[in-house]
Amino acid sequence: MSVDSSARDGQPSDSSEPASGGGRKERGRADLRRSAERYLSEPAEGITTRHAFSFAGHYDPKNTSFGALLACNEEKLAPGAGYEAHRHTDTEIVTWVTGGALAHRDDAGHASVVRPGMVQVQSAGAGITHTERNLGGASEAVTFLQMWLQPDEFGGAPGFGLRAVPVADGLTLLASGRESDEALLLRRADAALWLVRAGAWAPLPELPAAPFRYVHVVAGSVGYRTVPGPQGGGRSAGAGDAIRITGDAFADPTAGEDGVELLLWEMHTPLQFG
Repeated sequence: MSVDSSARDGQPSDSSEPASGGGRKERGRADLRRSAERYLSEPAEGITTRHAFSFAGHYDPKNTSFGALLACNEEKLAPGAGYEAHRHTDTEIVTWVTGGALAHRDDAGHASVVRPGMVQVQSAGAGITHTERNLGGASEAVTFLQMWLQPDEFGGAPGFGLRAVPVADGLTLLASGRESDEALLLRRADAALWLVRAGAWAPLPELPAAPFRYVHVVAGSVGYRTVPGPQGGGRSAGAGDAIRITGDAFADPTAGEDGVELLLWEMHTPLQFG
């Protein structure tokens, strides 16, 4: 991305709402945001970005973040296109490629090619300059999802990780603030990113609980009830849609006719300020 990601203001507008007055337990909410609602930008020739949250010229004070998540961008780089060298600080930059191949290089000496089925985490720390480009010589666009998470450690040395992910239905831990042999390390102790896959009409596996959960549908579709029990309305989300979940909302999720692949952020605290 071409903008310093260290500074963001505001809180999510779709946090839990009280079920009633008097200090009672807050009820959950599953806030569905359709793909068509994303902000569209074309920062350079051959680059198309669709932003889930306020970004650059698209500023909405009620849509600046959710939980600890600062950005969730759908990116498309045409053959020969890419982001020139730019700098980030104090941000966890997580990349999931959905088609083609993304070439990454940074001034800490890391160089990688990220392909479908691979996840990359760059911890910007005190500062990192990197480039992101469609792989040289490619004849097709590269498409990827890039997410920015606020760390809870600031000013440290930059970090980098890349791993291939097994192709299997179920729940796969991609990155976590809790050290794991299976996942890349995030510099936020109470956050984790999961890959969820299910076949046609299959119920999703039991998902981790957290005060803040963010679902991005990568492919296929998922049906769910907005809250548990008969009071929950039925909804469906397709590729590119996102659901911002608080509390126990998002009940009985089930894959659609083509199955589903989605990314799920588990976050236990919102943004930290000061």
